[in-house]
Amino acid sequence: MRRAAGCGTIANQAMPMFTHNVLRNRSAELSEAERLLLESAISHTQTFRAGETVVRQGVPVDISTLLVQGLMTRHVDAHDGRRHLVAVHLPGDFVDLHAYALKQLDHEVGALSDITVAVFRHAELERIQLQDMQLTRRLWFLTLLDAAMHRQWICRLASLNALQRVAHFLCEMNARLLAIDASDGHSFALPMTQADIGEVCGLTNVHVNRVLRQLREMGLCQMRAAQVQIHDLPGLAATALFDPEYLYLNRRIAMRATAPSGVPHD
Repeated sequence: MRRAAGCGTIANQAMPMFTHNVLRNRSAELSEAERLLLESAISHTQTFRAGETVVRQGVPVDISTLLVQGLMTRHVDAHDGRRHLVAVHLPGDFVDLHAYALKQLDHEVGALSDITVAVFRHAELERIQLQDMQLTRRLWFLTLLDAAMHRQWICRLASLNALQRVAHFLCEMNARLLAIDASDGHSFALPMTQADIGEVCGLTNVHVNRVLRQLREMGLCQMRAAQVQIHDLPGLAATALFDPEYLYLNRRIAMRATAPSGVPHD
């Protein structure tokens, strides 16, 4: 665990260390002043190993966590023992901001890979709410963005076939990673197993394996050693019926999320 050096020290930094990716390249991007104010509210940072639980279901909490590095999940454990992933979080995501209002979660939050999180005490979020209404609206936007992605995930399971589901998930991850400069539109790291992708898409491990092979044979993309290579982004997006509107990206990134290679992005 690494404790922040104190509000004054963080606020005086030339560049925010931990909040750099929060709402980056979104339609409601933070100003530098808002980013620095948010940075000043960090209590400390903490690391977790892959597979560790960060927040347990039903346990009262007085903190919320911002993902700085790695991948996190929100998941629900069914009565039959199966785990269902209901969200995959990337750096810049305020993973359990809703715990500020709820005070306990109806699901668990875990580390999908080794992660670093920045911890915010709810008392500090209360301070921000009283001090800066515009930043408070930005934080509200974050929770609404989560809700928009939840709705799309439900729709994906209800209306798309297996091939479309996996293709849609890969398109979404590419788009979100483009926003934080962790994808170039052609390749990105995705440290998820086929079982993990199955839990996202409501498919068995065997079915995911079959779909990934089909995507490769169609010349659209391939996944190898936790790395996704996209060979035909427009074709992948068309197969997935993917429209990034629900991600509320800025226009430049939204175009890159579906544009053919070679199209000017700026």
